[in-house]
Amino acid sequence: MRSLPRTFTPVSLLALGVGFTACSVVSGGSVGQSTSDEPDEPDEPEVITVAQSALTPAASCDEVEALLRERLKQHMLKSVDAIRESTLSRIEQGCDWYFDGGVVASSGTGATTGGGPTSPAAGGDAGGEAAEYSTTNTQEADVDEADFIKNDGGHVYLLAHGKLQIFDAWPAAETHRLASVAIEGEPKKLFVHDKRALVYSSLTPASGGDYTQHPGGECTYGYDCEFTGDGWPLVVTELDLSDLSAPTVVRTMKFSGSLINARRIGNVVHTVVSSPEPTVDGLSWLPDGIDACALAEEGLNPGTVDAVNDAFDALVQENLELIDAAPLDLELPTVEDTIYRDGVAHPRGDDPFAGCENYYLSNTGDGHSFLSVVSTELGGEGLGQTTVVGKPGAVYANAGSLYVASRHTYGETYGWFYDDGKATPEATTVHQFALRDSATPSAYMGSGVVKGRVLNQFAMSEHEGYLRVATTTGHLPDPDTHNTVASMKLEGGEIVVKGVADNLAPGEDIRSVRFHGDVGFMVTFKKTDPLFTLDLSNPEAPRVRGELKIPGFSTYMHMIDPGHVMSIGYDADDQGDFAFFQGIMLQIFDVTNLDDPKLTHKEVIGTRGSTSDAATDHLAFNYFAQRGLLGIPMVICEGGGGGQFGDAMKFSGLLVYKVDVDEGFTSVGGVPHPLPDTSSDPYYAGCSSWWTQSNSYVKRSVFLEDYVYSVSEDEIRVAHVSDLASPAAVVSLAP
Repeated sequence: MRSLPRTFTPVSLLALGVGFTACSVVSGGSVGQSTSDEPDEPDEPEVITVAQSALTPAASCDEVEALLRERLKQHMLKSVDAIRESTLSRIEQGCDWYFDGGVVASSGTGATTGGGPTSPAAGGDAGGEAAEYSTTNTQEADVDEADFIKNDGGHVYLLAHGKLQIFDAWPAAETHRLASVAIEGEPKKLFVHDKRALVYSSLTPASGGDYTQHPGGECTYGYDCEFTGDGWPLVVTELDLSDLSAPTVVRTMKFSGSLINARRIGNVVHTVVSSPEPTVDGLSWLPDGIDACALAEEGLNPGTVDAVNDAFDALVQENLELIDAAPLDLELPTVEDTIYRDGVAHPRGDDPFAGCENYYLSNTGDGHSFLSVVSTELGGEGLGQTTVVGKPGAVYANAGSLYVASRHTYGETYGWFYDDGKATPEATTVHQFALRDSATPSAYMGSGVVKGRVLNQFAMSEHEGYLRVATTTGHLPDPDTHNTVASMKLEGGEIVVKGVADNLAPGEDIRSVRFHGDVGFMVTFKKTDPLFTLDLSNPEAPRVRGELKIPGFSTYMHMIDPGHVMSIGYDADDQGDFAFFQGIMLQIFDVTNLDDPKLTHKEVIGTRGSTSDAATDHLAFNYFAQRGLLGIPMVICEGGGGGQFGDAMKFSGLLVYKVDVDEGFTSVGGVPHPLPDTSSDPYYAGCSSWWTQSNSYVKRSVFLEDYVYSVSEDEIRVAHVSDLASPAAVVSLAP
């Protein structure tokens, strides 16, 4: 029997002379080295109490730096130990090329990277306004959410092809561009309010940027992505819109981190920024001189194991010394804030991040990146920041508080802080910040922890002082997968779980959640769609009142009125032990009786592979309640069947429905856009879109009275609802 590789824990760091701060999160017994043929049983780390999920104020930058060094060491040890074990396994199994832990190795080749296994490579023309119009589909009333398009009933403001483009949109048939302003970086989202625009851009390589962390796309739905930002440095540009034909830049803020999410309440904007994890040049993950092929010929024996362990032990010591010597003060978040007056730049003299004021340290060992809540005021010059050393996550906000819910998995870091890690392998920490009506730091109020992982922002909602959180523990097809609804309350700096409805829908996971006042609705799925109605009138005793099982599942739910829920999702084809997702599905549920919810109307669009951005991004779901109209971007595919995707794209554009709780969905028609030319793009999904990766050509829509504006990446098509196929105006967005 072969010996296990030596492994290091934070306790073994003490044996190496590495000191830990009061923020250490794991303790345990001594850790020995394997010298016998019998494998050692690893010690279980001491479980951290729920109270330790609270953040600790940093007394100084030195304390922040000490925690960063500790986290870097833990991350390095975990990575090296994984490669150590993989190397021994490779020697035992024979020499071959392999990829492990971010390192490609063969025949003794050592690979060295600078940042660890997860590091990347180096007054205008105004034509009035409509009497009624749709606005951004937000989770909470009076809490605006950033999107790439806004409108005020008379004008449409959108980001396309690197520019802020402003259109006089009323009268609809005379829609025309008023201004087109180049924005630094790649503009992604904006707010427009009180003659000001605030634009969020990413500094991608094409726009002169560099990596802040491993780059990725925006995460909106959350089922198979993480809320970590796109990885590019963030630029925030504020423009004065007093003259819509000639907007002027009045402020820029360049952050070292990337955008997670943002909310606007009145004139104050709260932006959540994730800054990169510190890196240390020269760290190595595989020792030089380890010839896996030669050692494989000798076979795995005590001498081989000792040789490999000695080499890795020496590597660990070298890495520890490099981390101790690294100038981590250079890795703190930064912002370059510049005010423009009469065209003259006035850089801010100080960096509000530099002194580590309003920094908080996470005690859960959950990473070493920075998460900042940055508050600014449209038309003002202030900037307040509150920063957490810990993981980013899903963002939910109401008018008074902003919450960040971070997902954690047992084994991803040293130590575990919630219950028994083997019995409860997932947990979510929730941090609450009180929002102020000025550009001052948000006040950290407290933290809590709940079992399982949140899906997205809609899995959270605050009502009358209680935060309701819905989570899933486990992953399909694990039969132990189950769901939880917890009610939490801030008490003395801790967000305490006051009531739980647990073990809901065993063997299924959450696909959508919606809370409304003292009730809630949750959809889970494996092969059918159970809609659960939740009674939260007694927040300390949440309970399921009703359950409705139907084919398919909903990915987003929208309240029509207190007694009716509308949803978008996917139909499904039951295969016995599982189900294939099929076409896009719209539904209306009657929930006036929580004990007996009913599906009253259903509309299925297309077959498997049909897609709509509205299925995974609520900002694309446009319900114009004043006139009972629903606009959804659609790509409709036909053909296929069962597990086969459709083979014919029949429609690409915007579908419009009349929605009535009694009559259901009545098709008004569609605004067709030219079918995309995919001949030059071999990676275009066409009719092969996966259900979590919506990819419709049309992205958004706007209603102004009886006109709808269908917006793709390249054009706006304006049509009256009585004749959607014949646009009254077509405006190009391309350069």
